[in-house]
Amino acid sequence: MRQGPLSLLLCLSLLSPLAQAEESTPLSLSAGSQITELQQRLQDSERQREALAQQLHSADNERESAQLARLRQENQRLKLALKEAQASIAPRLLTEQQQWFVTGGAVALIAVLCGIFASGSHRRRKQWLN
Repeated sequence: MRQGPLSLLLCLSLLSPLAQAEESTPLSLSAGSQITELQQRLQDSERQREALAQQLHSADNERESAQLARLRQENQRLKLALKEAQASIAPRLLTEQQQWFVTGGAVALIAVLCGIFASGSHRRRKQWLN
């Protein structure tokens, strides 16, 4: 191989990092300005996001308060309807448990009366006692 192209290649490889270093300096300055610009844009968008979040929160609160007021009115209306319905129904004299107790007592009284009438006259009692 020839010595000329090899030495030329060696010289160029040693000079290439210097050339890249000179080019990177202006890029770093432009990158720094881009970073500050992007940071400012980020701050602006964060402020806009906060403003929109507050608007959304206030809109949600207004909608919820309107819905809450409507539900309270409906609740009052239903309570009034319940009171009217309870007033229109005749009050029950006995609870279900008391009705079963009265029914059982009536059955027992009927059984006693049937036993008295079915037993017949007093003769049987006298005969039984003797």
